[in-house]
Amino acid sequence: MMKPPSLHALRILLADDHAVVRMGFRLLLEGAGAEVVGEADCGEAAVQAFGPLQPDLLLMDVSMPGIGGLGALERVLAHHPGARVLMLSAHDDAQIPARALRAGAGGYLSKRAHPDELLHAVATVARGQRYIDPAIAPALALAQFSGGGDPIAALTEKEFAVFLQLARGRSVAEIAESHSLSPSTVGTHLYHIKQKLEVSNAAEIALVAVRCRLIEV
Repeated sequence: MMKPPSLHALRILLADDHAVVRMGFRLLLEGAGAEVVGEADCGEAAVQAFGPLQPDLLLMDVSMPGIGGLGALERVLAHHPGARVLMLSAHDDAQIPARALRAGAGGYLSKRAHPDELLHAVATVARGQRYIDPAIAPALALAQFSGGGDPIAALTEKEFAVFLQLARGRSVAEIAESHSLSPSTVGTHLYHIKQKLEVSNAAEIALVAVRCRLIEV
């Protein structure tokens, strides 16, 4: 692997719901010369912190409480179109990175990546260039051509966001509140999700998510 890049003076906002993970990222990034200007433990906190801090880069986990990383990504970019965001995930599936990149993320990296790989990804995205984890790039490319065989691919971005929340056990009311939607709108998304995935209840939705490796049991 190439020599880790210097991140001198790069201002970074960390978003991950695990304090120990954030501490590890902070030590790694600051050791490479970056400045961690703030931390967030959920999607809403990341959105709220981004405006006042105006970081050079938002390093954000996909799986967080509330609206999650994808929901936060959408809101950050809606208010700050030039934001540079590197998404992280413990999952190696192709669906979430594909949706994150379509939504405007500058890069996507698995948490299983080598620390030096993280530093390269941060430096690349901070320069305004795209970065995709080499370990998932082939699966991601293949998914662009074989999406028809994956029922999850049929979901719209909004439906997918609701699907993930339902799979994690959240109620329609909770999803409506966290995503600033009416319960009837969430109910409509739920109806379409059930139709497209051919499921009838929350347990079956969760099972689909587990089989697609989108959540862990």
